[in-house]
Formats: sequence, C-alpha cells, structure tokens
Amino acid sequence: MIAGGGPAGLAAAIAARLKGFNVIVADAAQPPIDKACGEGLMPDSLDALRGLGITFDPDQSFAFRGIRFIGDGGAVAADFPAEPGIAVRRIRLHQLLIDRAQELGVKLLWRTHVTGLDKICAHWIIGADGQNSRVRHWAGLDATYRESLRYGFRRHYRVRAWTDFMEIYWGDQCQMYVSPVARDEICVAMITRDPHLRLDASLPRFPELERRFHGAVAVSDQRGAVTATRRLKRIYRGRTVLIGDASGSVDAITGEGMSLAFRQAIALADALVADNLELYQSAHRRIARRPAFMAQLMLMLDRYPRLLPPVLRAFRAKPVIFERLLAVHAGV
Repeated sequence: MIAGGGPAGLAAAIAARLKGFNVIVADAAQPPIDKACGEGLMPDSLDALRGLGITFDPDQSFAFRGIRFIGDGGAVAADFPAEPGIAVRRIRLHQLLIDRAQELGVKLLWRTHVTGLDKICAHWIIGADGQNSRVRHWAGLDATYRESLRYGFRRHYRVRAWTDFMEIYWGDQCQMYVSPVARDEICVAMITRDPHLRLDASLPRFPELERRFHGAVAVSDQRGAVTATRRLKRIYRGRTVLIGDASGSVDAITGEGMSLAFRQAIALADALVADNLELYQSAHRRIARRPAFMAQLMLMLDRYPRLLPPVLRAFRAKPVIFERLLAVHAGV
C-alpha cells in the first residue's frame, strides 16, 4: 500500500509491481498532479526511468546537453559526459508514470484520503506523501539530523528556446533556472531564501532574462513550493517505509529530487524482495550522498555571494574543473 501518487509513489509502485508484488496507490488528489519544480531530469534519472520502463517522446520533451552557470564573473558551460538530460513538463511525466503503473496492473485510488496506518491491511506500507508526510509522522520517523528551507516558484512561457543547456542564473539572494521543455516553451524556476520574493519581482535582477521574456505569454500559473534540505535519522519502522521527499530531501538547486526518488524506488523494491528494509536504509544513504555533497557546494555560493565571481572566473580559466564537477553531479 503506497500513500502518495506523485512521481515517487508511482515509481515505487512500478518497481514493486515489476518484482511481482500486488500494489495499491492512494492519493487525495486527482491527476495530473502538478508541482513547482525545474522540470529537468539529469542523466542518472533517465537511467533509472528506463529501468522502470519509462521513455520520452522527443516531441513532448527537450534534450539538454549540459549545464551553464551565468553570473557576476561571467558564464561557463559544460556538456554531460555521456548522454543528455531531458526537460519535460511535470504533468506529462506524471501521466507517463500513471500509464506505466496501469499497464502493469497497479491499483490506483485517486481522491482517496489515507487517515492512519492502523486500518491498512498490507504487508508493506510505503509513505510517498511528500515533505510534510503524515505517514512519516504516524510512524514516528520525524527525527532529523538537520533541516533547512528555501522557497521555489515556477512558470512556463511561450518563448522559442535559445539554448540547448539548462541555464542557471546566479543573482542577488536567488537563482533562476531556465529549462526549455519544448522548442517553443520555457520553464523558469526561481529559488530563494526570501519567502516574500516572487518570479515577477526577481526577473529585473537578471536583465538578460528580463529582456528575453519581455512581452512573452505565460502559459501556466505561477506555482510555489518549499524546497528542503532534510536528512532523517531513520526511514523505516517495522513494515512502514518512506520514499521521495517524505524520506528526506536535498535542496532543489541540485535538480536531483526526481533522480533520488526513481533510484530509491528501485532500491526499495530490491529490499522488499529480500524482506529486509535495512538494505534500503543503506542504499538510501548511499544514493543521497553525492547529491547532498553537490548541494552543499552550490549552496555555499548562495550563502556567500562574494565567492561567485572568483569561482566563475576560475571555471572559465580552467573549464576542465567545471566539466569534472558536472561529471560528478551526473553520477559519472
């Protein structure tokens, strides 16, 4: 029984069904479920998704070759060392996961509230109900090693893609992510420590972006979300286990939230087969180690903005440093 029908819950359902389990997913929402995110999937996400049987139609997604940093000190870019990443609308990704789960025979209960653990008749209960997980609370798994919060906002614009990179603009108290999700549609996501800052107010801090989006038609409403850095002490108790943001998270600055969930889903299914959730606990820590390290490095530039110009100048002088960091970030 999986509480939560977002990408993490559906990935867990697919992975468990591929191992032969009977799976039910319950969620209070009605799909497609949207959420503010940068909508870029790193190459390691794609590898995990292929393992779940998910592939992307090139006409409904956008391949990006690497990452470009832009800020005081200049701009620097590097390609991913192996395959490109994919940017895709969140609602499109959610529908692909729903279709795959239904194809495999997962029972999906939409508009269904999970109100407690005692009345659930299942061998395993998986909490995939997000950062404010009630399953986590009910199972007594709220204890954390550390926690910090930032705020993200996202909107789509009808603008022709001018880049085949995911671009990250570093500005005063915020970062702006630009991800083409189609040839004529751009996802713009802003992350900040300031809970009062919004997209419209932040665009003037980035004159180049403000010029590109001047007069552009917004094709989605602005959505907001909290992005958390959270590491839990434990992610299971008895036969109740957590996945995705319910199980802890790294700051959205890494773009690794989805990748973590998809890789966790595969590791969890293996642990369920072995009837040993300690295997998942160990794999979960291992999966999170690299993204957490990269988040610390990137958040240092956010916390100490005076570091950004010399760091970007160093990357421009020796591009191989940025290339190697990106290779680590991509899991190569």
